[in-house]
Amino acid sequence: MKLAIINGPNLNLLGKREPEVYGKETFESYMNTLQKKYPNFQFIYFQSNIEGELINKIQELGFSYDGIILNAGAYTHTSIAIADAIAAIKTPVVEVHISNIFAREDFRHVSYLGAKCVGSISGFGLKSYELALQWFISAKST
Repeated sequence: MKLAIINGPNLNLLGKREPEVYGKETFESYMNTLQKKYPNFQFIYFQSNIEGELINKIQELGFSYDGIILNAGAYTHTSIAIADAIAAIKTPVVEVHISNIFAREDFRHVSYLGAKCVGSISGFGLKSYELALQWFISAKST
């Protein structure tokens, strides 16, 4: 199974940025853990702080990958363009967030992406990514 994990703005600072909210582990370290735990999966990881680059990557992978796990960061709450990119592709997308977006500021309670995704997972720290991965595993076996 080919899965893409796409992270948006500021997620390159995991491990340094607000560790009380996002934890102390870097995403690269977490990605290594996932790859070891799921050796039969082909993972690609992409991170960008630039909205257009995220859209380009979604479009590039959206017809050839089995799934995309997307944490668009703050673009979740602002980007109709990313939502349109998700709607335009065939690959299912699961929206993830490390923090519980509903326990944060009011503007974070709105997701322009969620309605275009097969589901959304938030609030479980980095484990949110593995929960999304588990959904892809279960969906493939049905």
